[in-house]
Amino acid sequence: MSMAGRMPEPYGGGSGANLADILERVLDKGIVIAGDIRINLLDIELLTIKLRLIVASVDKAKEMGIDWWETDPALSSRARHSELARENAELRERLERMELDGGQRAELRGQEKEAP
Repeated sequence: MSMAGRMPEPYGGGSGANLADILERVLDKGIVIAGDIRINLLDIELLTIKLRLIVASVDKAKEMGIDWWETDPALSSRARHSELARENAELRERLERMELDGGQRAELRGQEKEAP
């Protein structure tokens, strides 16, 4: 029997393995879907929405230089901890400055009282 007379496999037959293969390839290589939506009225741009979707494995994304989830406090406990540490350090600096300013003011008041 020749190849031309052979019927193709029905859709869905063995698709589980094919879907897994496709998903593995997409995650390994990555895929980018991009689109822009613009709303104009009489040649005046009212709204522009830029959509970008990247589907890739974490390793592939890092390889491409994409790692924003590591610094997003909502997604990373390490980022949340570093943000809290930074905020704590800033507050300690402000408190120290306020205490120094208050001490200098008290010192100036003491000098004013001593002056004839």
